[in-house]
Amino acid sequence: IRFPELFRIMTLKKAGLMIVPGAFNMKTGPAHWETLIRARAIDNQVYMVVASPAPNEDLSYVAYGHSLIVDPWGKILCEAGENEEIIYATIDTSYTDKIREELPILKNRRTDIYKLIEINNKKIK
Repeated sequence: IRFPELFRIMTLKKAGLMIVPGAFNMKTGPAHWETLIRARAIDNQVYMVVASPAPNEDLSYVAYGHSLIVDPWGKILCEAGENEEIIYATIDTSYTDKIREELPILKNRRTDIYKLIEINNKKIK
């Protein structure tokens, strides 16, 4: 979730749905989990289905839980709470096409006007 490059690569290969296991902890979960998932959905105009373990205080790593399903517009379609549960939503591929047509983020990318050049091991933008 924290590495947008992977999601962009998959999107450029025509992915419209990302299914991701994740386990943010009780500190980063409340602060970043939903925001990052919605951002990846919006940035790439894809459905995001993210599954996280429910919190278990008996384990050494306590996950945040809150599995989510988010549409390509960033709308949360379904969210689990802290307990174990099954969530589901309808995935409409024509909606993905509609969003990509109405807001052509991917078509309007200008990779010709930005690149990273290294000179003597120093990065210049």
